Amino acid sequence: MNLDSTHVINELAAFASEYPEGTLSDQARKTCALLVADLLSATAAGFDSKLAVAARITAEKMYGTGNSGLWLSDKKLSIAGAAMANSAVASALDLDDGHRGAAGHPGAGIIAAVFSVAQDVCATDDCIFDAIAIGYDIGLRVATARPPSTVDTYASGRWVSYGVAAAVGRLLKLNALEMAHAMGIAGAEGPIGFVSSIYEGSTVKEFIPPAVIAGLTGAYRAQAGATGILDLLDDERLFSRQVILGQLGEHWWMEDCYLKPYACCRYMHAAIDAISVLRRPGLPILSLRIETFPDGLKLPNERTPRTLEGGQYSYYFNAALAALRGVAALQPVDPASLEDREVLALAGIIELVAHDDFVDSFPKGTPCRVTLDQGNGPESLTVLYPLGDVENPMSWEQVIEKFHRLSAGIISSDEQSKVVLAVEQIATNGFSPLFEAINVRLRDETFSS
Repeated sequence: MNLDSTHVINELAAFASEYPEGTLSDQARKTCALLVADLLSATAAGFDSKLAVAARITAEKMYGTGNSGLWLSDKKLSIAGAAMANSAVASALDLDDGHRGAAGHPGAGIIAAVFSVAQDVCATDDCIFDAIAIGYDIGLRVATARPPSTVDTYASGRWVSYGVAAAVGRLLKLNALEMAHAMGIAGAEGPIGFVSSIYEGSTVKEFIPPAVIAGLTGAYRAQAGATGILDLLDDERLFSRQVILGQLGEHWWMEDCYLKPYACCRYMHAAIDAISVLRRPGLPILSLRIETFPDGLKLPNERTPRTLEGGQYSYYFNAALAALRGVAALQPVDPASLEDREVLALAGIIELVAHDDFVDSFPKGTPCRVTLDQGNGPESLTVLYPLGDVENPMSWEQVIEKFHRLSAGIISSDEQSKVVLAVEQIATNGFSPLFEAINVRLRDETFSS
């Protein structure tokens, strides 16, 4: 179907609806499996958080039951309910995947939406793979196309709705015109969000759950005949046409995502990696200086955060926690750490500055330099690519170990093994065994009213 190529959304829509089904490379499918395994780790870590519990209660009350599974639970909710709740849980502790160009998190929204719709419409395995790849591609292209000088917030909800609409539209088999309207609706009605210096300390966080709802409703409304705004991405001052449309279908952007070993904002992972190398347990810490990129100082950076969400956006807190308790204390963070007097005391004396060496690095990079004095004079280490970066990737084995560690206590070891096996065999056995494996919870449900 020929659309007006002057509109960027139309070009994206033609790609999303007409890409040949089932032609993803083996490497792209392996990347899908890796991202799914990693997101389930983040889901397990955040399952009992206040944010996650509130999202599940809300989803069940507002959206009701249906055919879509609530991850790590035996409950099934409506499409919107499951997608919203699962996206909230997966992003609760800031352990979900991300992309440096986008400076945000695609998987928690896109995979959650794809799984919910796929279960309801009984999508084929090829279609599910395609939807994930296409959803990531479109969401990340839109986000990365924004000139940094025009971005008032890097909250992921600002662009995840585009990726969700495209992914869901693919599952619904929308034609190119319907797909364009789906993205036009989702982009226009996605979350704007009040930009506040302290929102990172609340459970609002990244605006991902409302972006999921916007993307879902955009796709379903377009299927029903609704129309959207098609010129949303045409202003070159706000979106680079070349970034959005360049090499469509030639390289899958999900392959450029980073994974996160630590439950805190990606900005500070390089500092944590440096501390883990420099730190010698048992020695005193006389001083700790972190040199980072200017945007790192725009975070709230509370020295004494009162919530896990506040802690996730504090260089001081996470650096002190890593230095005194080791990186395992960030996998994930125990709420009791917020009351650790030694950690808070060290957080109170850490020096955090922006350095000219890193002034042009963000959002493409998040480097840090740490200088630590443990009684034998200052020692410095610069980390350009933290663990999980495309240039310093986590292996499949590391991702599976992350899942085992974070899901312990949430599901049994037998259930862990079933999930791992199902993810490993997605390419041959499809998604049904995985859907079955992640819709089991052995201990009592506590969130239903």
